[in-house]
Amino acid sequence: SGCGKSTLGRTILKLYEPTGGKIFFEGKDITDLSPRAMRPLRKEMQIVFQDPLESLNQRHTVGMILEEPFEIHNIGTRAERKQWVEELLVKVGLPVEAASCYPHEFSGGQRQRIGIARATALKPKLLICDESVSALAVSVQAQILNLLLKLQQEMNLAMIFISHDLSVLRQ
Repeated sequence: SGCGKSTLGRTILKLYEPTGGKIFFEGKDITDLSPRAMRPLRKEMQIVFQDPLESLNQRHTVGMILEEPFEIHNIGTRAERKQWVEELLVKVGLPVEAASCYPHEFSGGQRQRIGIARATALKPKLLICDESVSALAVSVQAQILNLLLKLQQEMNLAMIFISHDLSVLRQ
């Protein structure tokens, strides 16, 4: 606790500026890239945070939250985005009706599924999971870990898993 695991994960994504060292992504030094130069790389590198209730906008429906990455990067038409949102929900094990609900209407595990859907929406190459299951019950942890492993295989996804729980890391 407090040793800098989350700080390191956020620094890899350049959410925090590094104070030393180098960050390489796909063989390219991204350490000194400006926020503008990082923008295209944001699609390739995503994060799933520990607390989805804090990381999901409570004023937006799940549909709005999942559509946002496509809007930010000007991908697809409104109809395509709606279809992709539905596909993302199904992919993470939530009903398509969840799109019209708000994050507070879901359990912790369901909210984490929403966070995972958002993080994988643009088909990133790297996913950082920052204590993504630590706040969940053990049975729900297993479900979320299985989902992440399934997505890793389906998407050929590199993952950095930040956790203090060695049993979670073993799985």
